[in-house]
Order: sequence, then C-alpha cells, then structure tokens
Amino acid sequence: MSLIEEIVLGITQGLTEFLPISSTAHLRIVPAFLGWDDPGAAFTAVVQLGTMAAVLIYFRHDLLRIAGSWLASLREPERRSELDARLGWYLLVGTIPIAVFGVIFKDEIETGARNLYLIGSALILLGLLLLVADQVGSHDRALEQIRTRDGVTIGLAQALALVPGVSRSGATITAGLFEGFDRPSAARFSFLLSVPAVVLSGLFELRHVGNAEGTLAGLAVATLLAFVAGYASIAFLLRYLVTHSTALFVAYRVVLGTVVLVLVATGVIN
Repeated sequence: MSLIEEIVLGITQGLTEFLPISSTAHLRIVPAFLGWDDPGAAFTAVVQLGTMAAVLIYFRHDLLRIAGSWLASLREPERRSELDARLGWYLLVGTIPIAVFGVIFKDEIETGARNLYLIGSALILLGLLLLVADQVGSHDRALEQIRTRDGVTIGLAQALALVPGVSRSGATITAGLFEGFDRPSAARFSFLLSVPAVVLSGLFELRHVGNAEGTLAGLAVATLLAFVAGYASIAFLLRYLVTHSTALFVAYRVVLGTVVLVLVATGVIN
C-alpha cells in the first residue's frame, strides 16, 4: 500500500466508524472506486486501534463512572438500581450477541461477507429501516429510562453489524429509536455499547497485524488519522442529532448503496 492509500483509508475508517454509514463498507467501497486493492482484515485491524482509542478517550469519564458503580453494585446489591450500575450490566449483556456471532462466523465475515453486492444491499436496507425507526419512534425516552429489554434488544441489533454495510452505530441507533429513545440518547447508548465490541474486535483482529501491508510509518499515520477523525465524528454526531433527524444518513446510504450495486452490475467495479 502507498502512503496516500494509507492516509485516505485511515481517515475513512475514522470518519465512518461511528457514523451510521458502515466503516467496513467504506473500507471496501473507497478502494474499489479508486482502483485500489481491498486493504483486507490486517490493515483494518491496525487502523481500528485508532478508533478504539477515540471512543475510549471521548467517553473516559462515563466509562470510569459506570465501571465504578457497577463494581460497587456487586458488593452492595442496593446500588444495582442506580443508572450507572444498570448501564454496566446492559453494556455487558448487549455485547454478548456480537461476541458470540463474531467468533462463530469469523471466516465468513472476513471473506464472503465483503462482497460488494451484499454491502450495497445492506446499505440500502438498513438505511430504509433507520428511516422507518426515526419516523415511527416516539422520541420521548431519555437514557435515564433505559431498562433490561433495551439492553438486550439493542445488543441483538449490534450483532447485525457483523454484516458489512449494516453499520454498528446504524443498527444500534435504529433499535434505540424503535424502543422510543430520543435521538441523542439512542446515539449515546450506541457509542457506549460500541466500547466493549470495538475493544474486543480490535484485540481479536490483532492476530492479523503482522500481515498488514505498508510501511510502519504509514500505518502509524493512518492509525493516528483514524483516531482524530473518529473522535471528531463522535462529537459531531452527538451534537447533530440534538436538532436533526437521521434523514441525511438515510439518503447517503441509499444513494451510495444504489451506486455500488449499479457499478458492480455493469462491471465498472468488482
């Protein structure tokens, strides 16, 4: 890989990891559009360390508070009703589906699931589902009103992100909106729930790091750019959803998915 490729893909990973538009899809689509080879799982494993650091640092205060309250609730059962203690349990429960299915289907995810027909279709279908959720959701629940059912439902939705093109944040925000959360609360829980999944995925994919193409300096630059772009995209989305709907991301997904399917069908990209 050239330095330019590493820079472009590092920024791509950072910008798309937390927006509801699928980072995995973009790491396949961008190289295909530009005539580059698929960067593969090894490159993704390296630059994902940057986005992993971004979400850990952005939510460090929340995570420390949740972890402290959850641990305290193990010793003091009367504290289990506290919001942070409950969030700790919900984050654990919500991570189980993606961890289990990720291990079971790891080979398919890394090979056949990177098919551009599948990615284009997933972009469109999840985009339309997100539109429906935004339209029919009541938007009247804050994060403080989260319950066990929400953790389980949104956790199951997160497992769908194993299909490239679905998007982890897209699936979980969609589920949160269907459960009646307001947009900022749905996004916030989506990001918090992403922490265990992103960390586990990053650690699991480290087995590929030794096979990553490119120079050490280039990979370091790509990872740093992924961190900066990832941090910025988290801050942007949380602010954006306070006053805007998800329509922009829906439109983007549908248009991009349609373009991908047309270009693949006509043989322009493969």
